[in-house]
Amino acid sequence: METLDFDLIVLGSGIAGMTAAIHATNAANGGIKIAIVTKLHAMRSHSVSAEGGISGVLYPGEADDSINLHAYDTIKGSDYLADQDAVEILVKNAPKEIEFFDHIGVSWNRDDVGRIQQRAFGGMSIPRTAFAQDRTGFFMMRALYDELTQMKNVFVFHENFAYSLLIERGRFKGIFVLDLATRAIRLFRAKACIIASGGASRVYDFTTTAHSSTGDGIALAYKAGLPLKDMEFVQFHPTALIPSGILITEAARGEGGYLLNKDGKRFMEDYAKSKMELAPRDIVSRAIITEIDRKRGFKDEESGLGYIQLDLRHLGRKLIDERLPMIRDMSIKTLDVDPVKEPLPVRPAAHFTMGGIHTDIEGRVMIDEKKSAVQGLWAAGECGCVSVHGSNRLGSNSLSQCSVWGRITGLAAAAYVDSLGGAPLDKVSADTCKREELKITNLLDSDGSVNPYDVKAAMQKTMGELVYVYRTLNGLRGAKKIIGELKKKFKDIYIKDKGAVYNTNLRDALEIDNLLELADAIVSCAINRKESRGAHALVEYPKRDDTNWLKHTIVYKTHGGVGISYLPVKITKWKPEPRVY
Repeated sequence: METLDFDLIVLGSGIAGMTAAIHATNAANGGIKIAIVTKLHAMRSHSVSAEGGISGVLYPGEADDSINLHAYDTIKGSDYLADQDAVEILVKNAPKEIEFFDHIGVSWNRDDVGRIQQRAFGGMSIPRTAFAQDRTGFFMMRALYDELTQMKNVFVFHENFAYSLLIERGRFKGIFVLDLATRAIRLFRAKACIIASGGASRVYDFTTTAHSSTGDGIALAYKAGLPLKDMEFVQFHPTALIPSGILITEAARGEGGYLLNKDGKRFMEDYAKSKMELAPRDIVSRAIITEIDRKRGFKDEESGLGYIQLDLRHLGRKLIDERLPMIRDMSIKTLDVDPVKEPLPVRPAAHFTMGGIHTDIEGRVMIDEKKSAVQGLWAAGECGCVSVHGSNRLGSNSLSQCSVWGRITGLAAAAYVDSLGGAPLDKVSADTCKREELKITNLLDSDGSVNPYDVKAAMQKTMGELVYVYRTLNGLRGAKKIIGELKKKFKDIYIKDKGAVYNTNLRDALEIDNLLELADAIVSCAINRKESRGAHALVEYPKRDDTNWLKHTIVYKTHGGVGISYLPVKITKWKPEPRVY
């Protein structure tokens, strides 16, 4: 087994990961050796798919905007489950991150006098989302990657799949990685690691996310005995194209798009009269499903899915081509529908993991729900739950989160490495290496009777039907039972492709194993939370219950299944109040 030694490993190459690597490099003046390990080519990370923009108060005082107002909007949008000290860090630092990306070359849309433009987004009191057409994530990723390619201390390992996290006596030691090009197994040792591997929305079949969004980093932490937080809260984006699930950015509504039922009515006036289509995503998603359930939607003949219409025609071709060109191009190419001329068929799709690896406010990965952290391990971006989103994320806060905690964890990891001086890396025993090699060998040699893709399809179908926008206790219990049965079946899978070069069959099996673990965690947490809050809408308990449930769910993988405990929400300034829009 090849062993590669570094000061810092960044697991994941999206906006959070690349930002962390850049700031760690700058903090150490290039004197820190960094490995970026990604199962894709770095520029294929799902961050490139972020469309609408990044939030931040660029012009305080204008239209009465302020840092405090951004914080209030975020906390109210979270249905008061966000940790308010973390939210304050987010909103104070977000404008600096937009400026940082401006300095490294992101081509923001600008007004006639050259100022960065900002558009309206759901749940925000005023427009405060900076954007680069409807390709914001791509432009941010391109700028980051251009920076990294100039840094001689950073080594990018494309198409290397991390499948095991090595922690001993509360300290990070390394990761075991499968080189997808050759099937070679590598041990990466380092003094520190930042997990920045994204979310897990591929536990669902109808999702806006890439097929690579399989929650690998979250699952690695979970399997290593580390706690996850608030996994019951999965965001469903209100507007995904039927039948593909391709994201239609919230910017389409921010620019003035309408949601229409089959009677041609803008039905959001019945659910959020003051915000209409720009209510927070959980409210809009529930409204859409309610319209469909009450027979006021349409039905797609190919997929059988119900939908409503997103109407952009009144915006005009000029505005659509200037601010939403990718949306128009995708709609024409995939559906042969031109939004300049026809409404788009949309419905809610799994989009964002609000929960994730349990971290403290600095992004340090926690060992328990108290104050014990793993030495040398951080998590940033969608995979890490510092809890700025609570039970519902406001659109465009995700890119701010990735940038802010990318910087925070990068600086912290660099300082930690510096504090260790020239201390040697921890040794990894031959027995441990042999055990990790056998994980891959045994999986590849398995000659069971179960096709892993059948397991994946059954899992996604179960989650889509029983753990969707509206949930019932019977449905969740049924999902828990099915997921448990699928986990047992997975032990009897076979890998048909025995080849060494780009064995995607083997990679997919590793991903499916991760997804099953996370599906189990999501369902277990959802069963326990007896209230409706944000993205967790439980039919039997339709109201938010601050008396009993103003707390975070902490979930562990145990020998007996799933262990659950709770942690209070941090309240600083904003007391919970009725959430009305």
